[in-house]
Amino acid sequence: MRTTIDGTGRIAIPKQLRDAVELVPGQALEVVARDGRIEIEAVSQAMDLVERDGSLAAETDDDPDPLTAEQVRDVLESTRR
Repeated sequence: MRTTIDGTGRIAIPKQLRDAVELVPGQALEVVARDGRIEIEAVSQAMDLVERDGSLAAETDDDPDPLTAEQVRDVLESTRR
């Protein structure tokens, strides 16, 4: 797929590619130049595993956005298949 760079240096990532790698508006991206190429990678949130009441839980220093009911339903449906 082709795209262009606008006058301020912005690049539009085509919707088909954003959907394929599940990029969402406002998501942090890491952009690096490597071997004459530009690579774009989604930044993952740093988390630690901590034990709480005998179970492991993921913990982060950042306040993540709360999950919506739709996101929870989607995850539940995908695990039931």
